[in-house]
Parts: sequence; structure tokens; C-alpha cells
Amino acid sequence: MALDPKFQAALALHRFGFGPRGDGIARISHDPREAVLAEIEAPNAGRIENSNLLNSGEAARAAYNFRQERKAKRLAEAAQRDMANNAPNIAEAPEQPKDMAKDMAQNAPAGQQPKQQPGLPQQIYLEEAKARADAAFAANIGFAERLVWFWSNHFCVSADKGPTRALCGAFEREAIRPYIAGHFADMLLAVESHPAMLIYLDNARSIGPDSIAGLRQHKGLNENLAREILELHTLGVRTGYTQDDVTNFAKVITGWSITPLKNGAPSAGEFNFNPRMHEPGAQTIMGKTYAESSVGQGRAVLRDLAQHPATAQHIATKLARHFIADDPPSALVERLAKRFHNTGGDLKEVAKTLVTSPEAWAAPREKLKRPGEWLLASLRASGLEPKDVRPLIQAQNLMGEPLWRPPAPNGFSDNNAAWMDGLAQRLDIANRFGQRVPTQLEPDALVEVSLGPLASDETRKTVKRAESRSQAVALLLMAPEFQRR
Repeated sequence: MALDPKFQAALALHRFGFGPRGDGIARISHDPREAVLAEIEAPNAGRIENSNLLNSGEAARAAYNFRQERKAKRLAEAAQRDMANNAPNIAEAPEQPKDMAKDMAQNAPAGQQPKQQPGLPQQIYLEEAKARADAAFAANIGFAERLVWFWSNHFCVSADKGPTRALCGAFEREAIRPYIAGHFADMLLAVESHPAMLIYLDNARSIGPDSIAGLRQHKGLNENLAREILELHTLGVRTGYTQDDVTNFAKVITGWSITPLKNGAPSAGEFNFNPRMHEPGAQTIMGKTYAESSVGQGRAVLRDLAQHPATAQHIATKLARHFIADDPPSALVERLAKRFHNTGGDLKEVAKTLVTSPEAWAAPREKLKRPGEWLLASLRASGLEPKDVRPLIQAQNLMGEPLWRPPAPNGFSDNNAAWMDGLAQRLDIANRFGQRVPTQLEPDALVEVSLGPLASDETRKTVKRAESRSQAVALLLMAPEFQRR
């Protein structure tokens, strides 16, 4: 028996998007599959057009200049203190003028303390986070944005690593968003040559032992990026590569660096191939020898890795696990892997295969939404537009998924077990949502907006019996049907 179109529409919004908003269920119920597919068929799918956001080079230079100014200020203050400490002790010395602003701040009442502004790198981070949240909130369904979030986690960088905080948003906009409906090889090259990734996995300073710089400086090779490309970004673990392959690949991508910020060049902070750091000569990786060809040597390896059958299998498994189930149907994984391989890694075709596969719609709703997804679904259901992104960031921190701050290079887990312990924190946040939702929203209406035919009789009764509207909202957001994809 065919599923009710409204049921399919509600399922599509929760499984492939960020949940319903307003009349979202009714709006796509005429053809839920086509509505989902339309999001990646749209021109510029997944992109954010915002001229106020800095590109990665601009962000790197701005953050560097900020740090240099702050360092100069600290040094000047230290010099002033040294002068004061070493000044002659003259009994009749006139009283020195006070720092009135500092004095006022120290003596102001607790509720009137001057508001501390975040540093420039954090301001850039917050602006990027706001643009990201706005894109997810405003999406019709959110499939393109969900793909952005998936790939950004697959190719993760961390704001906790040195100067990458100011680059995380630009990394996602420059290396992920333009390629979610393009080819995997193009995304792979954009990611691995992006300054944020080169800094995060230490390749910017990796020097070939026999390169000009290596022979002079006696500094060594760093294998982090090469290893994670093979293990996490492409082939996956235990897929036939050896330690020698890791080492040789690391040599191939020596010289993939960044124009030094201290130089003050117009391209400072941007990708730069430095031949003085590059290990000369041919290198053999997984049985294939790559001739010396400057930066082209590394690009050739990445192209081959993107086309490898193990990469197709690895990506297919991760996609199916993210959207459908911890243990995804083998038929679905094989179909996705075959489509990836046959199309040369065409990610639009792979995404379309996911959406049009019967297993993607028939699988039980057992997959927990990750904290960030649940927060956006809650905002969309309640109509609370994210005008200030800081509470969202704080909520994600509380629930164990801090934005662009994964615990390791393999990103945040897509298994249910990783998020079960955070359900208590979700309840606290659901209660806060309940207190902020407009009072004119009736609980019954909110159930229809957010879940519609997905809502069980038990959930409907629980919400209806709530002692207040705020409690009803909290109970709805914590309902199993709302928590799951």
C-alpha cells in the first residue's frame, strides 16, 4: 500500500532536511521526492551569497593583523610597567594620572560592567556561524544544507587549532559548498589545498627531507594530512595502503603550503606551492609511480584516490549511515557506491540515488538527529528565527557538538550511541525553547506543523495534557518522533 503523501512529506523534511517550517508539510506533499531533489538541482545549490563575509585570505590577514596589534599593545604595557617599577622613589613625586576608564570599570556596579567584545577572529567565526544558521533556517527543506553539513564533517577542520578559527566558515564556503552537486575529485582538491586544512593537519610546514629547505634546515616530514586523506577522506581504513604509501604521499604534498602572513603580501594566508619545500623525484603510492611534476604530482594522486573503488564504498557507507541508519541497508550502500563509481564521483547523481532509493524511505525512523540538526529543527518548528547565533553555539557546546570544533580529524560521530548521553541536555534546552515560543501558538497546532502524520497518539496525548504551553513545547521537542531523522 502506498504511503500517505503527507506522511512522506513529513518524513522527507525530517530525514533529508531540517524539519518542517510553517506549512512545509503541505507545501511539498504533492511530490516529496521531487521537492527534495529540487534543492540540489537548483543553481548554486548549497552556496551562501554574502558579500560581508571574508574569503579565507582576507580572514587570515585580518586575524593576523589583530594578533600583531594585540601583541604590540601587550609589549607596550609591559614596557610601561617596567618603567614604573624602575622609576626613582621620590617622596614628593606628583601623583601619576590614573587610567580613568580602568578605574571606572573596576568600581562600576556588577550589573554595569563594560561589555567585553570578542576578538576579531571570534567575530569572524560568529558571523560565519550566523550565515550558516540562517541558510539552514530559511531552506525550503534543507537537503542541500544537510549535504553541506555532512561534507563539512567528513572533511573537518577545527577552530581550536591555532589560527583556523577565523578560517572555518570560509573553508566551508570555499571548499565544500561549491561542490556538493559537483564532482568529488574537485571537492577533494579544494579541501586538501585549502589553508584551513593545511594548517589543521600541519602540512603547511611539512618539508621534504631532500628538498632545498630540508637539506638546509634539517626539518622533517609531517605525515598527518597524507594519512588522513587516505584513511578518512578517501579510501577508508584497512583498504590496502601501507605505511610506505603514507610516507611517499606525504613527500608528494610537501610544498603545499601558505604564503607567510608576516610577509604582508597581497596573497598572504592563501595557498602557495613552495618548490623549496617540495621533496624532489618520483614517488610510488599503492603500486603506481607518479613522476615529479611540481604541484601536479599531488593533484594526480588525489585524482586517482577520488576514482578508487574503495573511496566509492567508503563515501557510500558514510552517506547512508548519516541519512538512514547506523547499519544501513547493504543494497542501498552498494547502489550508492556503484553510482559514485560509474559517474566518476558525481555527487549530485549520488545524492539523487540516495533520495530515489526505496530503502531510504522504508527504513525505520531510528536515527537520532545530531545536536545541531535538532536545534535547527526546533527553531523551524517554533518559528524562532536565530537572530543571535551565540545562544545556538552555546547550546551546541552544551550538547557535545561545538560548531567547527570536532574532537579529532574523523569528525563528529554519526552513530546513535555517541549522542544518547546528551539527551538530558536537550531537555534543558527544550525547556528554554518552551519559554520563548510565542504564546499564541496552540500545542495541537505546533504538533501538526512540526510532525503532522509522524506524531504518535501517545505524543499527541502527552502534549495535550501538558500543564502549560511552554511545557507542551518542551515535550514536543523531546518526543521520539521529533528527535529522529
